[in-house]
Amino acid sequence: MSPLGKYYIGAAVVSVVALLLPIPSLLSWLIVLGVLGAPVVAYFMLDESQRKRLKRVRRRGIGR
Repeated sequence: MSPLGKYYIGAAVVSVVALLLPIPSLLSWLIVLGVLGAPVVAYFMLDESQRKRLKRVRRRGIGR
């Protein structure tokens, strides 16, 4: 399994646990958005050239 896949599974587990815990609803949704939204925000903060490089590196790593 790729490191990125492990990250997605971990984020999903943390999100489900946060929703199941007896904490206030708003707080649990903020945890879910923080865990799942952080990589998206980080990706969009990259320059266009950095995004292209990241895509190229990921594509090259698929065939390994």
